[in-house]
Amino acid sequence: MKAGTVQARGLTFHTLEEGEGPLVLCLHGFPDHARTFRYQMPVLAAAGFRVVAPFTRGYAPTDPASDGCYQTATQAMDILAIIEALGYDDAVVYGHDWGALAAYGAALAAPERLRALITSAVPYGPQMAGAFMTSYDQQKRFWYMFFFQHPFAEVAVAHDDFAFIEHLWSDWSPGWRWPADEMELVKATFRKPGVLDAALAYYRAQLGSGKQDPALVELQAKMFGAPIEVPGLMIHGADDALMRSQLLEGMSDVYPKGLRMEIVPGAGHFVHQEKPDVVNRILVDFLS
Repeated sequence: MKAGTVQARGLTFHTLEEGEGPLVLCLHGFPDHARTFRYQMPVLAAAGFRVVAPFTRGYAPTDPASDGCYQTATQAMDILAIIEALGYDDAVVYGHDWGALAAYGAALAAPERLRALITSAVPYGPQMAGAFMTSYDQQKRFWYMFFFQHPFAEVAVAHDDFAFIEHLWSDWSPGWRWPADEMELVKATFRKPGVLDAALAYYRAQLGSGKQDPALVELQAKMFGAPIEVPGLMIHGADDALMRSQLLEGMSDVYPKGLRMEIVPGAGHFVHQEKPDVVNRILVDFLS
């Protein structure tokens, strides 16, 4: 993978890149960074694609948001701007966790700009939309989202050299032992000034008092379950302890152009890192 930059929406996005051909744009989640796709990028490049994984807004070395806006609709507009800035009319967009939420928004905002939508770990549709209000079990799993609304969250997450991140990974992907050197690189990202503030701002924009762009009110409202007019692939870990596979129920109903769903046995929330060979076969088959 080579490092690069792209200018979009007034920000400098730092990227990892590999391959040549049609664009596949990969968006990471929390607590993570662009290297999360290290197993997928060479395989997709070998299949004939140009694969670009940006560090999303606020995740250094990418710039923080100058206006302090981290809502999912803003991230969706980042995706569309990055596609254009890279010189493409459209792209396959692949999002994990927060990257999946942003990818859904991009598909809603400009479906003609997405050749296909691949998401992982965060479902979309009626079950997901209702989980916050109707599922006590899921509300308990989302405890950290509510915890992040409090001002002492910064201290708690950073305590003991970001041990909080290790606990989340263990909880969400039970039984997986991640490579120690990769965890160190994730922590190195979060040690950089402003990254933790930005990461928590994503959650505060979603559930709390975080800044909202008035121009994106309509798009933000659509992201609770409006139909997605893009062919889709959803890859989910069967053992994801954060987002239970039951949340996938009804998801195909909001994909009028078709949705392929793959539930990977023996994998949790970080399915693409835990079972890369399985995930890579699914990706190449879908894109071919």
